Amino acid sequence: MGILLVDGGRTLQGQVEVQGAKNSVLPILAATILACGQCVIKHCPRLRDVDASIQILRHLGCSAQWESGALVVDTAQMNCCSIPDELMREMRSSVIFLGAVLARCGQAELSYPGGCELGPRPIDLHLTALRALGADIEDRGGTLRCQAEKLCGTEIVLSLPSVGATENAILAACGAEGTTVICNAAREPEIMDLQEFLVKCGARIHGAGSSTVTVEGGRPLHGCVHRCIADRIAAATLLSAVAAAGGEAVLTGVDYRQLSTVTAALSEAGCRIRSQNSTISIARRDRLHCIRPVRTAPYPGFPTDAQAVLMAALLRSAGATVFVENIFENRYRHVDELARMGADIRVEGRVAVVCGVESLHGATLRSTDLRGGAALCVAALAAQGQSEIGELHHIDRGYEDIARDLRALGASVRRVESEEPHGEENKPEAQAKRKIRLSV
Repeated sequence: MGILLVDGGRTLQGQVEVQGAKNSVLPILAATILACGQCVIKHCPRLRDVDASIQILRHLGCSAQWESGALVVDTAQMNCCSIPDELMREMRSSVIFLGAVLARCGQAELSYPGGCELGPRPIDLHLTALRALGADIEDRGGTLRCQAEKLCGTEIVLSLPSVGATENAILAACGAEGTTVICNAAREPEIMDLQEFLVKCGARIHGAGSSTVTVEGGRPLHGCVHRCIADRIAAATLLSAVAAAGGEAVLTGVDYRQLSTVTAALSEAGCRIRSQNSTISIARRDRLHCIRPVRTAPYPGFPTDAQAVLMAALLRSAGATVFVENIFENRYRHVDELARMGADIRVEGRVAVVCGVESLHGATLRSTDLRGGAALCVAALAAQGQSEIGELHHIDRGYEDIARDLRALGASVRRVESEEPHGEENKPEAQAKRKIRLSV
């Protein structure tokens, strides 16, 4: 794996197009299984998690290849309904394949998914939804064996508005006879994008974006051409980078309405935000100041995935800002790394208090998870001196090329490939070898 070398202390300026949404394309790739034909996915980001989904599709007998910047998937020759443990462990969202495979094959077998260690993320809601549709699910030693001679439309009431459970229920319901109504559904924009894709394939679905989604199942689906929405968390990361380093920038190709809670927080902190159509402009001249408590919540509340990057943007703000994490219980793993740069953050359970400091300094850091790794990049831009960020496999899961996008805004960021395996690059002996290579 490689490391990112970030030279901080420079203001940013420039324009960049926001990448395709990770949390949109992954369920769409699972949904291609239902199409039984060729789908062309445009604006698909080249991510580690997308690569994992491609490997799963190929294991199932489907074809997937990049053509002219788009991902072309053909599921007509799918001949397998089980996913091995080594592929499931690559990412948490691999469980989204369960509903699609079950709907197409009448059976599915897979193990519990992997992903970032952010605390317990049970898939009980997924399984409850599929059982309501008529699936018989058996859990043996972490392996799920699912069968359904016939899926039947029904009413599904989710106890929590889980994004993954909503998506799995939608996919399975497409293969069920009759109408399925999903109550207390998650409202995220990515679910709306999944609905748009499936409708293009011939499905009858409406209600995505609200708390009630209705699926009229049993219709044969076909392939289509679809362009994914922009990644609102990648956009939040770039906005936070400008807020941290200062300067001004324009983000294009993004729906500003999906980022209203993030832009509101940055505006309150002292940034000037202007939004219109598919463009967001941000400018930050003076020192930021503290803001009202930031409480993460399901959409349309403040996104948990943007919590870490906003926190990084406020490290040098005047005053103290309180963060309350209501989604994941272990989402402050990046705090210890930020402290290496001189940040003053106090954590108690789900609450973190960021006390602004006058300055930050460069340090040798390691990514703890996807969004935590992005937060380190944001903080490094505001620090004096150079920072080295390792364990980039976390960042690669959700950012197509974070160094490229930050350079488009004028940042001094470069990636240096190293030979150390994951987890080894921050050991003292590995750091010494790396410094020797960089000095040659």
